[in-house]
Amino acid sequence: MTDTPFQPVILSGGSGTRLWPLSRRTYPKQLLALIGEGSLLQQAVQRLAGTEGRAAPIIIANDDHRFLVRQQLAEIGVTPEALILEPIGRNTAPAVALACHAAMADGGDPVVGIFASDHRIEDESAFTESLRKAIAAAAEGWIVTFSIAPTRPETGYGYIRHGAPVSGLAGVDIVDAFVEKPDAATAQSYLDLGGYGWNSGMFVFRASVMLRELRALAPEVEAAAAQAYAAAQQDIGFTRLDAALFGAAPSLSIDVAVMEKTRHAATVTADMGWSDLGSWGALYETAGHDAHANATIGRVATRDTSGSYLRSEDGRLLTAIGIEDMVVVSTADAVLVAPKDRAGEVKEIVADLSQERVAEAEYHRRVARPWGTYEDIDKEDGFRVKRIIVNPGGRLSLQRHRRRSEHWVVVRGTAHVTIDGEEQV
Repeated sequence: MTDTPFQPVILSGGSGTRLWPLSRRTYPKQLLALIGEGSLLQQAVQRLAGTEGRAAPIIIANDDHRFLVRQQLAEIGVTPEALILEPIGRNTAPAVALACHAAMADGGDPVVGIFASDHRIEDESAFTESLRKAIAAAAEGWIVTFSIAPTRPETGYGYIRHGAPVSGLAGVDIVDAFVEKPDAATAQSYLDLGGYGWNSGMFVFRASVMLRELRALAPEVEAAAAQAYAAAQQDIGFTRLDAALFGAAPSLSIDVAVMEKTRHAATVTADMGWSDLGSWGALYETAGHDAHANATIGRVATRDTSGSYLRSEDGRLLTAIGIEDMVVVSTADAVLVAPKDRAGEVKEIVADLSQERVAEAEYHRRVARPWGTYEDIDKEDGFRVKRIIVNPGGRLSLQRHRRRSEHWVVVRGTAHVTIDGEEQV
């Protein structure tokens, strides 16, 4: 493993609407501290820090989130190998193709690892050991995925059916088949039979091998990604893609484009406490529970309540009486209340709100900017009051207003202000 250069790639382009109102298009779940210390993106980056032979990570992110991503990386002392901005979302296959071209830009052919920015992994030592096996197999030409040992008959994940062991590679099996999300009875049969695992959506492969398979199995994806990367522009540390060139790529997952068709798919079984934090139900399962099976986060008080996920943000007190198996999430400007088994429908209600141009569907009250954040405290006809936080060293552009006056009150820190060309402290 130490002799194999390893290029980690973290995909951070999702919008995370299934976790609304916490996660919104302009500030999605991977940038939130949902579980543990730091955001999910920061946890994903730090999880890879101990991998031998590792280069600095390549991050592929949505253009709208570029400054947030860079700020979060800076907070944990990480300078990425590249921060590639997707002008539009095209699913994972074009992103993987971009990653391969970026990884080979210096003439090398490293093993590449593709990781989501929104997964939870409890046992990081088990993750590292599984990754070691995957890198060894990838160095031999296999495209490796992680098969999660199932703990329940889960219907929300796709499955991997294991085939024969790969000769000479301990703990690595040939993939016999990828199986779509099953119904409950089929999921139970997989658990009873054994030889099946959850498809984690993490992949390890040599860059040239993946590009070869993309050219053979999804040539339009590879061609569009290659052209977009070749024409990319560097902009203050970001790699910007041409929207028309990148948009020519078909919107395909890497599973559909390559993994379900290739004859070089292998898998490593990983028992590492993995979960895809893609729903309120998943967050409930991974959270700690009280004596009544409630998961409570923030200021929450309950009475005669059980089996519920109750979360309050921004210090607001949330109280619940006589409810069972519910999801209640309260933020500064929106509240979600839903039966736990219907919380997945939040995506549909967000779509309805977006169609009606309701701001809360996509925007938080606190708005991120390259220099810091602002939020409206009060707003009516004729006036608007904002709380503005400027990061240390942050700079706002000079402004001139003809139809309004502004009054700034600095309540903490020291500000340097330029008025009529003269800087004042």
